[in-house]
Amino acid sequence: MARSRHIYTLKQVATMIGENLELLEEITANPDNISEGQIFYVSDGSEDGTTGLTEDGSNELQELLADIRTWDGGIREFLVREQCDPETTERILADELKRQP
Repeated sequence: MARSRHIYTLKQVATMIGENLELLEEITANPDNISEGQIFYVSDGSEDGTTGLTEDGSNELQELLADIRTWDGGIREFLVREQCDPETTERILADELKRQP
């Protein structure tokens, strides 16, 4: 199987899949959440740079999110396990409520 030749910034991925950027940042902060070779550090001239994903990495991220949403406690439980900042958690969860019909 050929490797992906495109890397998408996390901001692009968030827009493409309709997800909260902060949530994606929390998920990808732990590189164990996405397969090796699918997530990259991208130097963008800023001090911190940004995260990039291959197309397969983006698909993995979507699958992980779908799985997390089936857990008891869903996104909140994931963020607690990842020790996410409480203020960031509340912003992400407020956005999650907007997504629900």
